[in-house]
Amino acid sequence: MRKSLQLQAEMIAEFGTCVFDVSLDCEDGAPVGGERDHAQMVVALANDAQEAARKAALPAAPRVAVRVHPVDHAAFEADVAAIVGGAAQALCHLMIPKVETVADIERAVAAVDAAARSVGRTEPLPLQVLLESPAAVHRAFDIAAHPRVQSISFGLMDFVSAHGGAIPASAMSSRPDAQSGELGQFGHPLVVRAKLEIAAACHAHGKVPSHCVVTEFSDTEAMKAAAAKAARELGYTRMWSIHPSQIRPILEALAPSGADIERAAAIIEAAVQAQWAPVSFAGQLHDRASYRYFWQVLERAHQTGRRLPDGVQTYFQMAGR
Repeated sequence: MRKSLQLQAEMIAEFGTCVFDVSLDCEDGAPVGGERDHAQMVVALANDAQEAARKAALPAAPRVAVRVHPVDHAAFEADVAAIVGGAAQALCHLMIPKVETVADIERAVAAVDAAARSVGRTEPLPLQVLLESPAAVHRAFDIAAHPRVQSISFGLMDFVSAHGGAIPASAMSSRPDAQSGELGQFGHPLVVRAKLEIAAACHAHGKVPSHCVVTEFSDTEAMKAAAAKAARELGYTRMWSIHPSQIRPILEALAPSGADIERAAAIIEAAVQAQWAPVSFAGQLHDRASYRYFWQVLERAHQTGRRLPDGVQTYFQMAGR
C-alpha cells in the first residue's frame, strides 16, 4: 500500500494530474480477527498521503479510496465507522465489494452518510462497487442507475468461482490454456457476456466501467494486450492493477494514440472557431455529436497523463483550478 501511494505521488508530480486511484484493501487485506487494527492503519495511510501531498505542493491531490468488507459481513459497520469517521476528508470514494442488489447500495449509503455526518463531511462520498456473481451482473443496470454509484468493477475471480466449476480455471487468466485449449477471460462466453453487461450498464447511466485484474503481473505485453482489448472491444475506460508495475502499461493501453489526440484537438479548435456550428474537417462533416466524442478523447488523454496540444491544454488547466 505504501509503495502504491508513493508511486501515485511521483506520477502526480510527473504528469501534473492524478492518473490512477489507490484503493487500500480492508476486505482481503485484513487478517481474520485483525480487522479493527487494519482499518486504523488504512486511516493513517489515507490521511498521511493527503498531508504529504500538501507539504510537497503537488499539482493535484492524491486519489485514495478504501475497499471495505461487504455489507453482510460482520466487520462492515465497524469498517465504515472507523474509516469514514477517521479519514472522511482524505477519501475520494469508498469501494463496496460483493454488491448483489440496490438494497445493498442503500445499506452502504446509510452507513457511510452516518459516519460522514459524525465528523462534519457534508459532501456525499461516492461509492464504487464490485459485481462478483451472476445474480449481481443480472442487476447491473439497476445498480448503475443508483445516484451514489460512481463506478462498477467486475470481480472476475469470484464470478468464476460462483459457477461451481462450470467455468474452467483458465477463465481467470488473460490467455487460453495452452495445453487444454480452455478459454481465457477474453474468450469464455459467460465471462465476456458479464463484462459486456457491466460496461453497457455503466455507459447507459453515465458511470465508469472498470475492468478486472490481470494476474500475469510480470508479463508486460500480456498486460498491455489485455488492457487494450478491454478498452477497445469491451468498452472499459478504467482497469484494476494488482501490482504497481502494471500501472504504466495500463495507462499506455487506455490512452488515446498521439494521432488521435492531434485529430481531436484540431476538430475541437475548429468547432470553437465556428462557435460549435457544423464544420468540414478533412473532407468529413462534424457537428455537436462528434464534437462530444472528440472532447471525450481529450478528456481521456488528460486523465491518462498524455501531453495535450497547446490549443486545447488551456481548457484543462482552467478546469483544474
